[in-house]
Amino acid sequence: MSMHAWLPLAVLASSLVPGLVIFALPESWIGLRTALNLLGALVKLVLVGLLLAGVAAGEQYGFRHAVLPGLELAFKADALGLLFISLSAVLWLFTTLYAIGYLEGAPHRSRFFGFFSLCVTATMGIAMAGNLFTFFVFYELLTLATFPLVVHRGTPAAMHGGTVYLAYTLAGGAVLLAGIVWLHHLVGHTEFAHGGIAAALGPQYAGQLRIVFLLLIAGVGVKAALVPLHGWLPRAMVAPAPVSALLHAVAVVKAGAFGIVRIVYEVYGVEFAQSLGLLFPLAVAAAVTIVWGSLRALFQDDLKKRLAFSTVSQVAYIALGVALFGPIGTIGGLVHLVHQGIMKITLFFCAGNYAETLGLHKVSELSGVGRRMPATTLAFSIAALGMMGAPLTAGAVSKAWLIEGARAAEMEWVIGVLWTSSLLNAAYFLPILWRAWFRPPPAAWPDEHIPARGRRETAWLLLVPPLVTAAAVVVAGVFAAADWSPLAWAKLIAAREYVTPQ
Repeated sequence: MSMHAWLPLAVLASSLVPGLVIFALPESWIGLRTALNLLGALVKLVLVGLLLAGVAAGEQYGFRHAVLPGLELAFKADALGLLFISLSAVLWLFTTLYAIGYLEGAPHRSRFFGFFSLCVTATMGIAMAGNLFTFFVFYELLTLATFPLVVHRGTPAAMHGGTVYLAYTLAGGAVLLAGIVWLHHLVGHTEFAHGGIAAALGPQYAGQLRIVFLLLIAGVGVKAALVPLHGWLPRAMVAPAPVSALLHAVAVVKAGAFGIVRIVYEVYGVEFAQSLGLLFPLAVAAAVTIVWGSLRALFQDDLKKRLAFSTVSQVAYIALGVALFGPIGTIGGLVHLVHQGIMKITLFFCAGNYAETLGLHKVSELSGVGRRMPATTLAFSIAALGMMGAPLTAGAVSKAWLIEGARAAEMEWVIGVLWTSSLLNAAYFLPILWRAWFRPPPAAWPDEHIPARGRRETAWLLLVPPLVTAAAVVVAGVFAAADWSPLAWAKLIAAREYVTPQ
């Protein structure tokens, strides 16, 4: 087997093998479990780096295995998939570090980290899927791997949240499967290909293809939390903070958003989708989700729920960029897939620090927390400003390209949606920052009786990850024009989807 075939498999194995070994480890084997977690994350980064270098040089990587006649498990590492793979691999390392510190002394750590690794494996499989069948297999594996993480604490609230999550995602998977089977019946295969595969059918199939598109988008739209399919996400916030970070920034919602990108560009083809009139309804659905998620976030006192509804809004930017017919909107949507992940994981790391160190879970409890935990609050502030689109942050880059994409597509109403979203972002983030930095702190913090934390800000394993990812929010904004930036990679992808990217 050549390197071009085994390298994608090695990327999968770098998290799958450690995860399976970790399941068998006794709880007391902390050192070995930690070493396996970190080794797997570091090896994956090296392998992804090799893929990035090869794809940038024009190399092609792929692996195929026949499961049944006419049905293959297919993997490919292309520019689009590597955008998602790189984000997941980098953030997995920091989420692993954070989870090690967060779960110190907690029960069932081997079970947690085992499913944690399976979750990342499923994410990699989704990113490297070469056809809809492979995508579906790993899409459902992601559901099964994340459910135990959502219900990890085993409380009634956790079990209820997990049940709702499972009901939504399995229903979405069933709808997705119906669309895949229908498309396979029409086309004879479900390969991902530049320009799409649906355009090969004649105009007499236009009606069926519109219905299939609706089924496919609805299926992935559950995990992407498009309104009205978003109800599971706020309820899943009963999960531990590392799981919330994983759901929002690395795995589940990103898998749904990535699925929308694949379907539009490599199943239908963006030009054929536009000719069928499919992009405008997708843009409307994304716009409704953007505004609705922001409005709901305004009224949440629970910090993680406020961040959850913020995710509902922000992830829809990716679908909106895809729906803007033109390369500029594509670039804006794709780069936001990375930028939103960096910003949102920072916010959830910080929310976890407040909860784990001070026992603070609500916005109304954060008065003066910036004085007690200045580094954590600085990281939170940077990420929040990025979400608002403040200059010199990653969020500013995404929103600028989306606005220009809307203007180029002559969809000026989208500009109004984006500005409305930015104002609503400010409305639900600025009060947090004001309260944290300028309101007087309470006479005593709830955690003063916890000797493990004492008067320190927090444990270093909880502090380093948000500081690094917050720095990345600024770096991605300041150095957006660099050849190594996510924006440059998004432009490369757009150049392959459109003949003349702008």
